[in-house]
Amino acid sequence: MTSTAHPSFAQLVDLPAYAEQPVPVAFEDNNGHLNVRHYLGIGSEGLDESLVDLGIPMDWPLREGHACFAAEHHVTYLHELRTGDRMSVRVRLLGRSERAAHALVYILDETHERVSAVFEEIFLHIDLSDRRTAPWPADVAANLDRRIAEHAALPFEAATSGSLALR
Repeated sequence: MTSTAHPSFAQLVDLPAYAEQPVPVAFEDNNGHLNVRHYLGIGSEGLDESLVDLGIPMDWPLREGHACFAAEHHVTYLHELRTGDRMSVRVRLLGRSERAAHALVYILDETHERVSAVFEEIFLHIDLSDRRTAPWPADVAANLDRRIAEHAALPFEAATSGSLALR
């Protein structure tokens, strides 16, 4: 469902936290806040961490010859993060197809208790032997399905951009 009513900090804070850190000075731009290029990196790091317990470890490419590649993103910036603010990432999985998955990634401003940014992502399962999409391994697919069902039961809407969808 397309909507602009994103969940609140209070609604998201009970989801597991990933990529917890303060905004470092090196990430600041001329405007005195987190540079736009770092939002995607921080959110991506959090999404990667959230997939570890689903059977997608950080060393999956080396160990198993599998990887996840980002295919599409849509980013919404809601509140600035400034140097020293504590931030974290929360992830909501929305769905999957045979070779892809759809997620909402929330970057929270822990210092001011608000949602700083939301990015929506489609990511693909890649077999690195030929660097092409491939069906999810059965164990990973089952784990993704379990998490998607858990997240579908959350008591707040999954507000998406309406511009991304699984194919």
